[in-house]
Amino acid sequence: MPRFHLAQFSHALAAASIAVLALPSGAQSAGVEDFYKGRTVTISVGFTAGSAYDLYARLLARSMPDHLPGKPTMIVQAMPGAGSLKLVNYLYSVAPKDGTAFGIFARGVPTEPLIGANPVEYDASKLTWLGSVSSVASICATWHETPIKTFEDLLTKPSVFGGEGAGSNTATYPVIIKSLFNAPIKLIVGYPGGNEINLAMEQREVDGRCSWSWSAVKGTKPDWIRDKKINILAQLSLKKNDELPDVPSVLDFAKTERQRQIMTLVFSGQDMGWPFAAPPDLPTDRKQALRAAFSATVKDPAFLARASEAKLEVVDPMSGAEVEKLVADMYATDPAVLAEAKEIMIQGAR
Repeated sequence: MPRFHLAQFSHALAAASIAVLALPSGAQSAGVEDFYKGRTVTISVGFTAGSAYDLYARLLARSMPDHLPGKPTMIVQAMPGAGSLKLVNYLYSVAPKDGTAFGIFARGVPTEPLIGANPVEYDASKLTWLGSVSSVASICATWHETPIKTFEDLLTKPSVFGGEGAGSNTATYPVIIKSLFNAPIKLIVGYPGGNEINLAMEQREVDGRCSWSWSAVKGTKPDWIRDKKINILAQLSLKKNDELPDVPSVLDFAKTERQRQIMTLVFSGQDMGWPFAAPPDLPTDRKQALRAAFSATVKDPAFLARASEAKLEVVDPMSGAEVEKLVADMYATDPAVLAEAKEIMIQGAR
């Protein structure tokens, strides 16, 4: 081909490439709408029906279709097991990667591959994070009939705590407290969800639970607060909740900088209190559409009104990009801190 014609061809090809790249905006939107129209999207919940995780998922399923092109039907299914690790493994390896499946699971899931005592099958940094409905003020609480009335009591008096499976906060947090402070805590794991731990507290099988969002307490057990059925020992988050001014933060009890670093890593997940994620490797246009729909939903007045009616908080929601960055920061933690935290979890699981 003559050089002049080759140059013309090259310029034409470049122009065509630019035109193709410029198309996706409208074409992607139409493509997403065509894909979702008439389809069903499944939101899986890593805990039992009736839990706060389940309630948030159902609220989202009711409002989010209005903000997603094509307005698909959204259904919620429970997939409890191993503190929601069963669901995460499903999303990571089995669930369709086409934008028709996502879920909500324990906020401790991102740190499990980093510091968990048991090997896991997923890399949390590769999940498609859609966002978090709300940050969390999580608490450690005991039943009113136990002698454990304060966090100081927890550090000196024998107690029994209930937990779900490995990776769940109800299993991780008591182990961290036990190991960092040499607290005489016994942990019983295997409960399907928080509702079952609450029942075990009430029936005196266990003394309490460490990891219980304050919004969930208010929403599901307001009578326990009113009738002083529980002792609130500490807040398990980096930020204190204004509604609990007299309840100390667990970070207040750190005696060394390394203790503080480990607790900061473990409790940083509270910022993404109710995280939703889809499988890895979603088509880019559907990933963007799901993220945009999620962000629009958590600001939707109708969604906020339903959440308020259900006594579920929507405080400082996070976008998918913000959760993705938070997880990336966790994965960038000093390896020495990760190694020590992991050893704590291994020792605590024995």
